[in-house]
Amino acid sequence: MTTSEKIKDAIKNIITSMMDRVMDNVLVKDPFIPEKHHSLKPLYAALVPDEIFKGSHFERRFVTPFGSVWEKLAVVAGLVAFDKSIQGYEIHGQIPEKRFNRIREVLEKLEHPEKGAKRIKPDWNEELKYILEGKGELLPATVVCDLYLEKDDKKYAFELKSPLPNSDITKVSKEKMFKLYSMVGNPVTDAFYALPYNPYGKREDYAWSFPARWFDMKTDKSVMIGNDFWDFIGGAGTYQLFIDEINKLGVEYRERIYKEYLGIETLENGFKL
Repeated sequence: MTTSEKIKDAIKNIITSMMDRVMDNVLVKDPFIPEKHHSLKPLYAALVPDEIFKGSHFERRFVTPFGSVWEKLAVVAGLVAFDKSIQGYEIHGQIPEKRFNRIREVLEKLEHPEKGAKRIKPDWNEELKYILEGKGELLPATVVCDLYLEKDDKKYAFELKSPLPNSDITKVSKEKMFKLYSMVGNPVTDAFYALPYNPYGKREDYAWSFPARWFDMKTDKSVMIGNDFWDFIGGAGTYQLFIDEINKLGVEYRERIYKEYLGIETLENGFKL
């Protein structure tokens, strides 16, 4: 089996496993019950067709488990070019006390600008330079990476988040990245804040405001979005391979969702209730 075939097989297994759990959840364990919906939200039910809320019911039970799927797919992709590709990897080290203090200081200024002053724009290079000038007593620290890749003397850590992350999650990710760079002995070659795809298309068009409080999402070298991330960890063409394989699987599951969940028979030129 070729490397490409191995990736395709892994993608199929991961996506199929997730989708089967979602279908079991919405059809058996936690189905949409119109009577319950009418009882809990009578005003909504009076104004909006049940089918709209039935779709929302499915969406909520689909989006949450998909978050962990990206990490599993990243582990598979990482094994193509790296000797180690690990999800939820712990890195232990020691950090000088003043670096800890400066990390808090940098994050505090980004989150809470001085009264009457404009919000400070993030500047990864200058922030990291300032932090690393800190000395002092060595204190223990542990960082859990969403994804860790290693080959020879190259070691990479990733914070892999949803394409539209909130501010708090992004703040925590940046703090973890600062800690990794602050550890004595350089336990990682580089650390990145990564998003699995870009809902805005090109990186220069990325416009979600919450992570922009912490990173310059368009230019920071510490940020990877979509194709740049996947091709870095799995080689050129990895991102498109994922898209192609997931589209193939989507044909089957869209048909099942129409028939089994929405009660719609799909026809060649339309739908039949």
